[in-house]
Amino acid sequence: MRGTFEFEELLLIAYKKERALSRRLSKLTSLSAHAALTQTLEKSAGTQTLAELVSARRRERAATEQARHHREQERAAARTARKVRPAVRDAVAWNAWFDGSAHPNPGKIGIGGVLESPDGDIVKISARAGHGDSCEAEYLALIAVLEAAVSRKPAPARLVIHGDSQVVIEDVLRDEASSAPALSTYAAQARGLIAQLADVRLQWIPRARNAAADALSQHAIRNDPHADTHSNAHDRSRTSTTGVSPNESLNA
Repeated sequence: MRGTFEFEELLLIAYKKERALSRRLSKLTSLSAHAALTQTLEKSAGTQTLAELVSARRRERAATEQARHHREQERAAARTARKVRPAVRDAVAWNAWFDGSAHPNPGKIGIGGVLESPDGDIVKISARAGHGDSCEAEYLALIAVLEAAVSRKPAPARLVIHGDSQVVIEDVLRDEASSAPALSTYAAQARGLIAQLADVRLQWIPRARNAAADALSQHAIRNDPHADTHSNAHDRSRTSTTGVSPNESLNA
């Protein structure tokens, strides 16, 4: 309703074009800046009420801010990783890489994963996984590579998992009581799968070094809306793991 919201609050949620239109309206009429902006936003709301539009814009701003904060965390982690001496790859361990994408965020989820044996045999994962945000997408990708590892006969005696989501990696490493409430169901599922394997380690890597899993997650969304691919490849190609952070053991 007109007058319910303070002018500064409306300015905060208005788009640049709406602010420009309201200034023009105020100049052409006797309306105050507050009344002109209110009228402009009511027009933008369409069938919604102004209160509903303001609420939706607040949620949009919060999601944008959360995404910006997440990107800043990843950039900071990448800067730290560049200072870390490259880790020596374990010649007898299985390796896995995971990545999840949400388009938009939240939106359609695509997951990607690569599971590689010490001999170079590769399992690739590319699948649609419903709707959710980027953290849910990352968790679902991690769960997918863990499920692929558990299904191997015999299961890997040692597994090193690489991912570029610091949020998910840190959440898995926490104890159950400390997990983020919104991610607790995924965390419990991931920990249950980890418990079925003898030795699992998680390593954070910068996004640039997670290109194979990222490409598989993007493919699941963009190239095939019904993608659900788990394939074996016996070529000897490998994904680089140079510059990874020190191991974090989950089964120590």
